Amino acid sequence: MYKTVVMQNLINYSSARINSVSTKFVRYLTKEIEWDDRLIGITGARGTGKTTLMLQHIKNTFGASGDTLYVSLDDYYFTQHRLFDLAEKFYMNGGLHLFVDEVHKYPSWSIDIKNIYDIFPELKIVFSGSSALQLHKATGDLSRRAAMYHLHELSFREYLNLTLKTNFESILISDILSNHQKLAGDIVKNIRITALFKNYLQNGAYPFFIEAKGQYYDRLINTVNTIIENDLPAIENINYQSVHKLRKLISLIADSVPFKINISELSRKSGLSRDVLLRLLALLDNASLITNIRQKGAPTGHLTKPDKIYLNNTALLFAINTNQQVSSGTIRETFFMNQLIQKHKLLSVKKGDFLVDNKYTFEIGGRNKTNEQIAGLNNAFVVADDIEFGYKNTIPLWMFGFLY
Repeated sequence: MYKTVVMQNLINYSSARINSVSTKFVRYLTKEIEWDDRLIGITGARGTGKTTLMLQHIKNTFGASGDTLYVSLDDYYFTQHRLFDLAEKFYMNGGLHLFVDEVHKYPSWSIDIKNIYDIFPELKIVFSGSSALQLHKATGDLSRRAAMYHLHELSFREYLNLTLKTNFESILISDILSNHQKLAGDIVKNIRITALFKNYLQNGAYPFFIEAKGQYYDRLINTVNTIIENDLPAIENINYQSVHKLRKLISLIADSVPFKINISELSRKSGLSRDVLLRLLALLDNASLITNIRQKGAPTGHLTKPDKIYLNNTALLFAINTNQQVSSGTIRETFFMNQLIQKHKLLSVKKGDFLVDNKYTFEIGGRNKTNEQIAGLNNAFVVADDIEFGYKNTIPLWMFGFLY
């Protein structure tokens, strides 16, 4: 019978999770996903809010409908039962929408989802997992079937909306560049933007800052350790000694970013061979722990060294950095990189700090930063910290937190 005791427990769990989720604040990706697609995959770093995003969509779209089911593959049910068998029972009893969370906790998830998709054509599936490493490796089989989306960390705009209950909309980069003075005036008239921005840089990248309070950095460090100690060894041939070297590598990057790469020196300090080092840097990028920025004109591929390495966001930088004081220049560049990489292509260039979309050159600095390093370049801008308003081609750094 469909509604066995165990199955009924799953249904009850699904209803409880859906009913309890708050829909007052939703992430930017909710509006970007084409929810009518038959197969949707959502990747992203641990703690960015993928589970909440799915539950909010179910609650707002289907409510407590019996044809919709949310399951998490870390449930003990799936230690003895196949996901495919559950989907078959659900489908045969009128199920139409299956939401599958924590897929990386289930070894054959990609095979089962592929078979579910092929055999039950009226069943729509949304799957999500926190281990970006495993999803990157497995989605090859699903690439022709699944519409894939990546949930980035909180933008500064989202942080403001979440903490202040505001309703700021995202702004296109072209609008910021052409109309930043008026846009800034509209935003800052009722809020103390500088203080809020500093708070965001230290604590605002992940939605769980709301409940984590004093344990925010501890939770971030635990996330990093889980990726290094569990996720990487699960998909790569990495032993305990290599895990230790990887932890050392992360620490070296945290204390040095933006890390202008000297592969030989980094290889020596980390105790990793050149090829292994480059492969691990690519994996850490996929895991949303670091971001590798290549120089303009450099070939792609993990065996090509990046020109700069950044920790993925400023919260990670504050959590992992062992120096007594984090460099303000590092904080600024990390924030700018993180907010733009979600929608735009970034390259390292000789004049300026970043080339964006092969069109715009940006030089990042403090409030007294001049145009000297980008003099003579077209479409070149100074991005200055510690200012509320810009002037001509000088734009406040915080404004680039409104891109998504």
